[in-house]
Amino acid sequence: MSFSSLLKFTPFALSLKGGMLSLFVALLFGSCEKKGTDVSSSGMQTVEESQKTDTATASVAKTVAVTEPIAVENPPTVVVAGAGLRFLAYNVENWLVMEERYDFDTRLSEKNASKPEKEKAAVVEIVKSAQPDVLGVCEIGTKEDLADIQARLKAVGLDLPHSHFSGGIDRTRHLGLLSRHPISSTAVPTDLNYRINGKEYGMQRGILDATVKTPDGREWRFLGVHFKSKREVEDGDQNLMRINEAQLLRKHLDGILSANPQARLIAYGDFNDTRRTSPLRIVQGPYNSPRGMSPIGAHDARDEYWTHFWAREDVYSRFDYIHFSQALKKDVIFQECGILDPKNWDVASDHRAVLGVFR
Repeated sequence: MSFSSLLKFTPFALSLKGGMLSLFVALLFGSCEKKGTDVSSSGMQTVEESQKTDTATASVAKTVAVTEPIAVENPPTVVVAGAGLRFLAYNVENWLVMEERYDFDTRLSEKNASKPEKEKAAVVEIVKSAQPDVLGVCEIGTKEDLADIQARLKAVGLDLPHSHFSGGIDRTRHLGLLSRHPISSTAVPTDLNYRINGKEYGMQRGILDATVKTPDGREWRFLGVHFKSKREVEDGDQNLMRINEAQLLRKHLDGILSANPQARLIAYGDFNDTRRTSPLRIVQGPYNSPRGMSPIGAHDARDEYWTHFWAREDVYSRFDYIHFSQALKKDVIFQECGILDPKNWDVASDHRAVLGVFR
């Protein structure tokens, strides 16, 4: 699809004009190396022991350690008229307090520093431009950090009053979901541990599982993940870790789909791997099968598919995906889906956000 034709369909594309040439400026400042180290616990800690579940916001989705969803009470919500759903998946890069944060502009480091204000403002601007009904984020620090994003979005006119906060054994980085519509239920798999060479590990960021109910009565079940990064760790194989995390997600997907083949499932997040690698193939499952999860082939206005830039290695990769179950196949409006590419994408994060639009 040409750039001019995509402008007709993508709500964020208008912000791209005049910003194309700036995409490649200062890319070396958007490195994944800005992140802290991964947590790769070798102990027997389960997700339940480290789970942080509630957010201090208008509507808090409470979670229990079961696979079957538990209903959540929500206050009345003012919704925007119109059918369908817009979903944005976004790794917001370390919206948290880091023990040491390096500023690539000043070349200085700061202890116990929050995400800089200019980066936060850029994230908010990008999210607002997409006008999502539901926002799924990776690399959130605490429930207060999620509430911070929620409040900033509301201040600029995007009210997502319902929220869910989730995580795994990684005490630093978590997953969050904000929604315009009520969160009707949440769930957590009861076992998110795996073994490599006789050693037991826990899924680092767990699986966020929240069901959103739209005004037309339909329910949309969101499963968010943030798989192990490609950085090597001393006590394990980073590729095998992702494969095992993918198997845990696949097990959870199979449990849901076996109980309800018509479940409206969206599995999204930062998978830290590319489409034809083992972790992604495991998540996607058998092709054209009732168990299959299909990725939205989103791209930007230049027909480019990458969502992450690793400056140290000068590598562009597609790590971020939105997958949908077979029940949603006819509801995806592919021509309106896309990868957000505003000129300030690299100020906000080292990832670009992925937009999925459904009827």
